[in-house]
Parts: sequence; C-alpha cells; structure tokens
Amino acid sequence: MSGTVAAEFTRLYGAEPHGVWAAPGRVNLIGEHTDYNDGFVMPFALPHTAVAAVARRDDGVLRLHSADVPEPVAEMSVDGLAPGSDKNWTAYPAGVVWALREAGHAVTGADIHLASTVPAGAGLSSSAALEVVVASALNDLFSLGLRGWQLARLCQRAENVYVGAPVGIMDQTAAACCEDGHALFLDTRDLSQRQIPFDLEAESLRLLVVDTQVKHSHSEGEYGKRRAGCEKGAALLGVDALRDIPYDGLDAALAQLGDEEEVRRLVRHVVTENQRVERVVELLEAGDIRAIGPVLVEGHASLRDDFRISCRELDLVVETALASGALGARMTGGGFGGSAIVLTESTDVPAVTKAVEEAFAAADLTPPRVFEAVPSAGARRLDRLTGAGSPAS
Repeated sequence: MSGTVAAEFTRLYGAEPHGVWAAPGRVNLIGEHTDYNDGFVMPFALPHTAVAAVARRDDGVLRLHSADVPEPVAEMSVDGLAPGSDKNWTAYPAGVVWALREAGHAVTGADIHLASTVPAGAGLSSSAALEVVVASALNDLFSLGLRGWQLARLCQRAENVYVGAPVGIMDQTAAACCEDGHALFLDTRDLSQRQIPFDLEAESLRLLVVDTQVKHSHSEGEYGKRRAGCEKGAALLGVDALRDIPYDGLDAALAQLGDEEEVRRLVRHVVTENQRVERVVELLEAGDIRAIGPVLVEGHASLRDDFRISCRELDLVVETALASGALGARMTGGGFGGSAIVLTESTDVPAVTKAVEEAFAAADLTPPRVFEAVPSAGARRLDRLTGAGSPAS
C-alpha cells in the first residue's frame, strides 16, 4: 500500500514524497469510557492502518488529499488554521498541524496524501490513526524529537479543540505507542504504560472484530451526556475523577449518591471497569488468556445495563457468539453501534462467524463485517519500496 500512496502523491503534487508513514487503528480489549475519568484502558493496535505520503514545505502552505474522499486537493495557510474553522475531514490532519504549531513547534507547511484501511465509523479509531500518522510524519520531517506519548497528547488536543470532539487520550496513544504482539496497559492519568504480552496464536486462540456497520446518529450527543454525568459524579463524591473511587469503596460511594440513579449507574460502570482492566492484566501476565473471556462478558453487561450505550446489533453479536461457543465477547468503542470483539478458539472461528452472520440475516439487519484482530505495531515510518517499516520514536 505504501508504494501506491507514494505514487499517487507524486501524481497529485508533481514530486516524490519525502517519506511514507503508517499509524494503526485500534481495538480496545477492555477499559471502556474510563479514559476521560483518569482510569485504566487496554487497547492494542490493528494491522489496519492510515498511510501518509508527506513532503515538507517551508512556505506556510498546507495541502491535503485523501484517496478515501472524492474531493480535490485542499489547500490552506498554516497561519490561518483556527479551531472550529473546518468541518470537513481535513480538520483532523490540519488540527494536528495547528496543535504542533500552538505548542511552539515550527511546522512550516506540508503536502500530504492519505489512504486508510481502518474501517470508518466502526469504533476502531480511524480518526486517531489519521491524526497520529500525520503527527509522526511531521515529527520526523521537522526533527521535532517528540516521543510517542507526546504526539498522542498533541493529537488529542487537535481533536478536542480544533475538531471539537471531547475524546480521551486512549486512541491516540494506542496508535502511537502499541507494540506488535502486545496489548497496551495505559494509565490515562499519568500516561504510564506497560506492554502486556498478548499472543493469541500461540494459544490457538483468535480475537474477532464484528463490525455491525451501524452508526446511530445520536451517539455523539449521548457520549457528551455520559461524560458530563461522570464529571457530576466525581463532583458529588468530592474527587478529582472517578478513578479515585476504589473498587472496595464502591458501595459506600453509591450510597453517598442517594437518588441520583443515572449518576450511580455511570459511577458503577467506571469503577468496576477499572477493576476489570486490572484483572485482565493479571490474567495475561500469568499466561491465562482464556480466563479473560468471562471478564469481557462482564464488561459488556456493564456497558449495556449501567452505561447504556449498547444497541440491538451489538447485543446480538455478543449473545450469538457466546451461544456458539465463544469464550467471551463484548462491545468495543464508544457505543450505539460500531463493533464488538469475540474471543474464541481458533477451531471455532468458522462456526462463530457463520452463526453471527445468520443471526443478522434472520433479524433482517445489514450483514456485519467480521475479521481477525491481530495485535500489531504502532506508528512507524515505512520503506516505500518494500512496505517494511520500523517503529516511530
């Protein structure tokens, strides 16, 4: 893919790019809606990536093009970039340039051509992949010397402020920092990281992603409501964030919230979800991958019943997969559509896949897209001739 993206760059801009970079989408194994509560998350990178061919410019011009959007090259001035000024897809890469410049980094322009294999709208962080691949390229081309976690912070700021989406730090950190064959245990408060071995193939296991191909229109507003509800809960409990409520103090915290039923549900999910992340870390470090299956199921029940962000299609995936012999399953991502993950024995993949597809057909739903999630590398510069690459700094 890197050679194709480089060739298209040359056709568009009349010169070869200075390099080609890639950044992946991600699946969150466990730890949903905890990142903006200063909690724990555990994503891993997908082999699906956003790829960018980029050339540095020194004249203040930013030119952007995507193979996935039927629009001509967009041209803008880096001096004119301002939050809220762009409602198009270009806000994501342009926002990264804005965030780098606002942080004091002398990014003086670029020509960028992008292409992505990360499914959009599937809850797999296609936007974070787009941001991080641009940030990685500019970090190299302008010799900024930024580490992966620093790029993630700047990309989050681009999406929060420039794009206007109140996302947490998980997606960008996963795209920037994940390692091949590992899940990333991330403390979103201090950004400390541990790479946790997650070798599914060695245990004859597979993790399937089932993209329901559903994106409910009310998801963004409902996301904001839940974030506000979590902040209200923290304020009522007198803590900086729900991360500060210990699992063994949950009952007392819920009692303190009295008749604030909606807030009680949100608090219960976040506190129990943080504990689920810690349990999965312990199990994976002990080499017992199969034992995480029931923890995934618990996580789905909490997202469905307490956070109330599941939907008919996601519940159908989970129920059908479990009934077909899967070891565990849960929705992943922001909710109200998107994807579910299914942990299964390798030998059961055909049966589980067939059962889910038949269940969707019987319910007269859009056929889902099912594919294997392989823990992969984070952002990296590619050799545009061979497609090989090395991890970005």
